[in-house]
Amino acid sequence: MREQPPYLRLADALQQRIASQEWSPGDRLPSRAQLAQEFGVGDNVVRRAQELLIAQGVLEGRAGSGTYVASPRKRVRLVRSRAREERGGSPFQSDMAGLGKRGTWESWTEAKAPASAEIAARLGIAEGGPCVRTTYEFLADNKPVQMSTSWEPRSITAGTIIVLPEGGPYAGIGVVKRMAEIGITVSHAVEEPEPRHATDEEASLLGVQRGALVTHIRRTYFSDDGRPVETADIIIPASLCELVYEVPINP
Repeated sequence: MREQPPYLRLADALQQRIASQEWSPGDRLPSRAQLAQEFGVGDNVVRRAQELLIAQGVLEGRAGSGTYVASPRKRVRLVRSRAREERGGSPFQSDMAGLGKRGTWESWTEAKAPASAEIAARLGIAEGGPCVRTTYEFLADNKPVQMSTSWEPRSITAGTIIVLPEGGPYAGIGVVKRMAEIGITVSHAVEEPEPRHATDEEASLLGVQRGALVTHIRRTYFSDDGRPVETADIIIPASLCELVYEVPINP
């Protein structure tokens, strides 16, 4: 087995000190020079280890002051329900507004992404079929709480005003409202939640520890004639979010 790079070993050692409560939230870490001398590594190794832990939300840097153990963030309550799709606008922004937080997101779109075998099966199209793929990082008060990757078949949206989920006059209003603009009624969604550990890339983007527990939701929207119109992989970290399902009951 290949040996870990020195900065990863140091990051693990620093995390162990925090886990054992040798350092508590709000405590200032020793200087880089002190850590370098104690662990027998170079200043660059200490810098990379601290940058990694800052990205994961374990540490926080304060300009002109040093590096500190980050205080735990209060978990955000995310409600999965039919009502969130009926309010209009962005469901995520509505969720955050209900908590008194500002919901925003960053997105990256690929207009002609080939569907993998799994995505093709979920969308009922041929493997390699062209899709619009959009990756999102969702933020509550500028801090990441969720990420997702959405796939829409170009056979449905190509040549329409909604072909880009984050472009044009209907950008950012959610799948249900966008599809309604081209005459497609989304009747229901199917969600398959599964617990797993975050990948290194997910942990870095979400600011959580490597291998942190997340809920991976595979969600697919269906039109009223049973056709899949969008599918997404939604990643929700357990340490940052409380996931709640609201189930409607028809009397």
